[in-house]
Amino acid sequence: MLWIFLTAAAAPLQVARNALQRGLVGDAGPWGATLVRFLFGLPFSLAIFGVVALLTPHAAPQASWRFAGAVAAGALAQIGATAALLVAMRRAGFAVATVMQQSSMPLAAVFGWAMGDVLRPLVWWGIALTSVGVLVLSWLKREQWKGLWLGSTLGVASGVAFAVSLNAYRAAGLALEPHHPIYSATAAVVVAQAVQSAFMVAVLAVWRPGVLTAVGRSWRQSLGAGFFGATASACWFGALALSPAGPVRALGAIEAPIAAAAGRRLFKERLSLRQLIGGTLVVAGVILTALG
Repeated sequence: MLWIFLTAAAAPLQVARNALQRGLVGDAGPWGATLVRFLFGLPFSLAIFGVVALLTPHAAPQASWRFAGAVAAGALAQIGATAALLVAMRRAGFAVATVMQQSSMPLAAVFGWAMGDVLRPLVWWGIALTSVGVLVLSWLKREQWKGLWLGSTLGVASGVAFAVSLNAYRAAGLALEPHHPIYSATAAVVVAQAVQSAFMVAVLAVWRPGVLTAVGRSWRQSLGAGFFGATASACWFGALALSPAGPVRALGAIEAPIAAAAGRRLFKERLSLRQLIGGTLVVAGVILTALG
């Protein structure tokens, strides 16, 4: 059940990273913030892997084309998912893009099943309940969807790419060192972030060199986001090395009702009946997923 604790730890770490990323690079915009996530997380990922490697002296990693291909596929799919989500937000707005991106939850389970993962019926019910709960929490009124089909389609594309990425990272962890999953996971984080950093720096150097300049100026502020991002990624990858992607993705959704409850307590925000129903479904789904 270590994957449950790793997933539970990853969610708040990811929230902290997102909070630090906002407005971090000024004129660099969303692509600069995305690069910060990978580039400034890489040194911390290397440090985390170094500690794990020292604690697992008997690990015998099997570097292979399967591992390299899985990490590269996961890294590029994650960049593609981020790109689709950013464009979807611009075309259809944050809310619509977020709703459609939630397709990654059931798709991660289906893709994992197609790749050979075996999920118990209780887990499938948990994933289904969690997916419905998240949709209820974030669903929009009918008039808000008008004229937003392109943005909605891109949001779904983002969900598909995220689902591919999760399963690719799981495959990478299993390929490198299946007997020491935490070692394998932290190694995969390092390789993935190195690929992502190199790819984005190369693209931005040609496409938007000003973004690289802005990112370079903000290096001190970016270290905090890098630390939380690397720690969150290590937890996510560790959970994926121990459990199929579907349950991990579903359990991570617990941050949605927690955020709503925190908003009510800290900022006196009132919860609607829809939010209460959606939050209840998410919590029930997470419990079923964990028990399965």
